[in-house]
Amino acid sequence: IAPPHRQPNPGSRRKTILITKSRSDSWLESARQEIENHLQHALDNPPIPSTRLRDAMRYSLLAGGKRLRPLLCLAACELHGQPRALALPAAVAVEMVHTYSLIHDDLPAMDNDDLRRGKPSCHRAFDEATAILAGDALLTHAFALLATAKDYPPEIRLQMIRLLSQAAGPAGMVAGQMQDMEAAEKQLDQAALETLHGLKTGRLIQASLVLGALAAGITDDTTLAHMTAIGEKLGLAFQVQ
Repeated sequence: IAPPHRQPNPGSRRKTILITKSRSDSWLESARQEIENHLQHALDNPPIPSTRLRDAMRYSLLAGGKRLRPLLCLAACELHGQPRALALPAAVAVEMVHTYSLIHDDLPAMDNDDLRRGKPSCHRAFDEATAILAGDALLTHAFALLATAKDYPPEIRLQMIRLLSQAAGPAGMVAGQMQDMEAAEKQLDQAALETLHGLKTGRLIQASLVLGALAAGITDDTTLAHMTAIGEKLGLAFQVQ
């Protein structure tokens, strides 16, 4: 930023923006790789006795995607002065919950989608029963990861588990999915649409930011409420986009 007494050079500003984008791309690339590595590790610990179940979980969890939620979790931790690696258990947990929701959303009884991220949906690649169980397994495994994350004090682990369960449960993401199904043949006004997407998409994005702050040891209500508010706006912007 140029000093107040001097007008900025447009060419200089453009260069600054390019440098910032380069650094941002580098951060995203390295953070995504850390997330991918920890997702794979989390699927191997503890070992999953059923090969078919393990394959279905891996198929959906490691299928790529933007990794928006775990990236936000890492960024929130770093924002509050701690290394992003500290937030990896929470980031992996939130991505497992997100992936479970995608598997179940794609089922014939729900959105009945044959493709996910350019590949056959889990129930198409395996079968409907296996897809249901793979989603169930990812959801429950997410909470086991948080419960056993030794880098977090017990009270932080408890707060994380409560937060993620509320964001994903009957007052959060699941409620949003129910509203989405009920609204399939209705014309919603803007307020109803914002409420639906706030539950179905926004709550998990909010949770990602707050989980990152908790991983950094932030527990004061004001800061956590601030992160929640940011997550609410991001969730709506993401859904609009």
